[in-house]
Amino acid sequence: MTPSDVKATLSFSDGSPSMDLPIYKGSIGPDVIDIRKLYAQTGKFTYDPGFLSTASCNSTITYIDGDKGELLYRGYPIEQLATQCDFLETCYLLLNGELPNVQQKGDFVKLVTNHTMVNEQMQFFLRGFRRDAHPMAVLTGLVGGLSAFYHDSTDINNPKHREISAIRLIAKMPTLVAMAYKYGIGQPYIYPKNELSYTANFTRMMFGTPCEEYEPNDVVVRALDRIFILHADHEQNASTSTVRLCGSSGTNPFAAIAAGVACLWGPAHGGANEAALNMLEDIQRQGGAEKIGEFIKQVKDKNSSVKLMGFGHRVYKNYDPRAKLMRETCHEVLNALGLHNDPLFKLAMTLEKIALEDEYFVARKLYPNVDFYSGIVQRAIGIPVSLFTAIFALARTVGWIAQLNEMIGDPEYKIGRPRQLFSGSVARDVKPIEQR
Repeated sequence: MTPSDVKATLSFSDGSPSMDLPIYKGSIGPDVIDIRKLYAQTGKFTYDPGFLSTASCNSTITYIDGDKGELLYRGYPIEQLATQCDFLETCYLLLNGELPNVQQKGDFVKLVTNHTMVNEQMQFFLRGFRRDAHPMAVLTGLVGGLSAFYHDSTDINNPKHREISAIRLIAKMPTLVAMAYKYGIGQPYIYPKNELSYTANFTRMMFGTPCEEYEPNDVVVRALDRIFILHADHEQNASTSTVRLCGSSGTNPFAAIAAGVACLWGPAHGGANEAALNMLEDIQRQGGAEKIGEFIKQVKDKNSSVKLMGFGHRVYKNYDPRAKLMRETCHEVLNALGLHNDPLFKLAMTLEKIALEDEYFVARKLYPNVDFYSGIVQRAIGIPVSLFTAIFALARTVGWIAQLNEMIGDPEYKIGRPRQLFSGSVARDVKPIEQR
């Protein structure tokens, strides 16, 4: 970390001694005030619900400027990576800090490809779930269960173990997601095919059957690959912070990633695109595009519980840079699959038009976000709504691993231990039960 010439001084109105706090500079973005000695010197904690003003770590992986609508992976703008690189190149970048050359990419692709199969016992593990179980419930169990099958890569403090577990997780996640999907619909599992690309292989495992040879659709493969790139990492969000906090105890990488999967499941996080599609389907059931005016009135009504899903973003106070890319992909997929006249997609495009032009939404910067478009794309491809968050988890796995490995390699890392402002009862004595 680079110290700043400026220091912060904390003073107290009750006459307690003031305290100087060091300030450190980031390469870009806000400086941070170092409060590590605050409690030792003052006996006080800071109070920051949701950690919205707290930097929990020092990271070199992903940078977001919400006001500018900027997202960088290792310094590279997301727009360039999504249009000039594929997902495994992006994985290599996030894990290693630089984009691969031809040789490095070939070696990395081969390494990942050779680890896409999972232990055959995993299918028996799957049978313990109900057929109608939510895919995220299944995936949380499967990812955590990997630690029971791969004992040779569970020591988080061993660099070699972290390296091989990273490859295994990236390689096996598509297989596990596809298995969870096939199990739910009662179809046989499709084994990986090494001659296909990472994303094409995933589409085959999802949509192929033993009855006939599956031919990947290039438009679909390109769309999914872009979805993977756009969701690969997103700085210190809830699930990434969960992976770091879980991993800080020294637990194995598979357990830490399973914790990330569980956190991602929430509708305020990874479940946002599922919520957006459910919203569109609700509007469609109520009358579709003809009733959209009533829906918009309800959204604007402060006394209404109706929410507009897939619009706006907690971090981006401008247009989500990923949304523009996903919008292009959305129209490309709809055109290629002949779905522009599908009632639900027409409804989505009508809602998009209103949100981009209506002063109410423009003033509040409620632009369509990446979840809005990625949900539409996935539905067009044939992915069921319940599987959307599992696709997100597949893509985000590399970001979680990169962040976890960075934390473990940081000499300053400690087990996470957030503090609290306690406002409960002071010490009291237990009364006999007849006196309570």
